Amino acid sequence: MLADLARVDDELRKAVESDDAMLTEIAGHLIRAGGKRIRPGFTIAAAAVTAGEPGPSSHDVVLGGVSVELVHLGSLYHDDVMDEAETRRTVESVNHRWGNLKAILGGDFLLAKASEIAASLGTEVAGLLAATIGRLCEGQVRELRSTFDPGRTEAAYLASVSGKTAALLAAAGRIGGIVAGHPRSTIDRLTTFGHEYGVAFQIVDDVLDVVATDEQLGKPAGNDLVQGVYTLPTIRALATPEGDGLRRLLGPDLDRAAVLEARRAIVRSGAVASAIGTARAYLDGALEAIAPLEGTPGYVALRGAADYLVASIPAVPAALGD
Repeated sequence: MLADLARVDDELRKAVESDDAMLTEIAGHLIRAGGKRIRPGFTIAAAAVTAGEPGPSSHDVVLGGVSVELVHLGSLYHDDVMDEAETRRTVESVNHRWGNLKAILGGDFLLAKASEIAASLGTEVAGLLAATIGRLCEGQVRELRSTFDPGRTEAAYLASVSGKTAALLAAAGRIGGIVAGHPRSTIDRLTTFGHEYGVAFQIVDDVLDVVATDEQLGKPAGNDLVQGVYTLPTIRALATPEGDGLRRLLGPDLDRAAVLEARRAIVRSGAVASAIGTARAYLDGALEAIAPLEGTPGYVALRGAADYLVASIPAVPAALGD
């Protein structure tokens, strides 16, 4: 698995080479910064869920992983422009270093390269990746439409998460299954695993924004509140007795003191513990989907990803410090 991920990194660097040196540098910026490569890892693991013994992935499987990672990276370029981010993966963000226009073009170039690679893997993979890019956009638009809306519902939140986060993880597993030639029932199980894992992943990330420190996150805690993105812990807190006080705090131009008090109210409400319970339920659904594949190298890798996510779930603090 690690050797295959190293091959993914090699192919990523090759994929973003351009005749224009600046475009090559811009497109390769976050590739050089590294990353967990969760999505290509899912593609590689999915391809191995019918294998009896561990072995190297085929070149097409590696390329499938490269295509989903390029989509992920391209979406990060665009996200950082929208969020006016200054850093990403501990390095200067592309938009902060080269400006918004070059960052948008760099993101577009990554999406184009992803589509080119997907097309080389067949029409089904190409169509799936194109549809997934569309779902990413839909999920992001759903989120933007509910910015600073304290009436955002759980259904609206989950619809956004299903698009902007879970869709690509579902596609990563599905592409691995398609390229490996798995039975349709197995491909569907891998797709369900990716989707359920993706929702859990986003909920955990949203919980961390409430309870983690700036140092743990590598960015200011409570940034979702500042951006007006009211996630599951906030939505549930607004429905508790703490909701009235929290609602008065929310809105544009929050200072750091207001952000801290809002985070404290969310923790006091019990909504963090409730959201964690929901994340665990989605993870249980993910593992249930692939239970019939137990015993294969791919299952072991996917189960390891789920266990890693469980280990990252924070303990619910009694209170937040300054």
